[in-house]
Amino acid sequence: MTLLKGETDGSSLVDQARNLIADVSNKTIRKKKCNRRKLVVSRTLKKVNVNVGILRLQRLFWLCQDAFRGPGTVPSPVHVNRLCHILDIMKPEDVGLIRDLHFFKTKREQKTNARVVYTTIYKCQNFSLCIFFLPEGAVIPLHNHPGMTVFSKLLLGTMHIKSYDWVDPTASESSRSLSRLRLARLKANRIFEAPCDTSVLYPTSGGNIHEFRAITPCAVLDVIGPPYSKEDGRDCSYYKDSPCDAPLEGKESDNRYAWLEEIEMPSDSEMDVIEYLGPSVSLT
Repeated sequence: MTLLKGETDGSSLVDQARNLIADVSNKTIRKKKCNRRKLVVSRTLKKVNVNVGILRLQRLFWLCQDAFRGPGTVPSPVHVNRLCHILDIMKPEDVGLIRDLHFFKTKREQKTNARVVYTTIYKCQNFSLCIFFLPEGAVIPLHNHPGMTVFSKLLLGTMHIKSYDWVDPTASESSRSLSRLRLARLKANRIFEAPCDTSVLYPTSGGNIHEFRAITPCAVLDVIGPPYSKEDGRDCSYYKDSPCDAPLEGKESDNRYAWLEEIEMPSDSEMDVIEYLGPSVSLT
């Protein structure tokens, strides 16, 4: 599938798509008495819907190119707002998803307990676009995103998300080595149901350490910048949380705090990788 010819930026793409939709709508009114022509218009409408989806994905890609400037940087508030706006209106069809895929069947409908699966739409040094598929009951354990900004858009399903931020994000490596326990503040602990607003986490805020638990089969579109890289010090770490029952100096003793202990990657957290077969993005 290709984009409409003559398009140079996100706004012009959307405008042309709107004009095309308006033109098709007018044709529908003029041809409503002819069944054969109605069929032609119906097919055109479907083509328009597909093109609009491609336009959204392409615009998301262009916005990512502008927003993510490489390791050690965070997108500006303006870029964050623009990315959230386009992600908020994205639909499963925009990345080639349909609801009757194997991944979106319940446990009773599945012959085996499928693992979490992910696919990569695009990846470069500055950012990546990925989709995670979680079958019912699947869990992506509590993990971090060192030095990364992540936009998560729940495309399909119902999911419970728990997330934390470090109380002291600037703690030195020497002080961390004294104890595997580290104090964290609860950011979110609730259920999300698609369609819903985009979630954003930052290197030291927004719930940088989070856990996904699928209540129903789910699909999540993640925009990650910069991507994980063990060579560049952005390896993924996993954690186990424990209640913080004792009163803390200068802090309330309630469920807003927890001790996080770094652990080895859980044996059941491995994911399968599949090829992305949805609409592609143009690099030019």
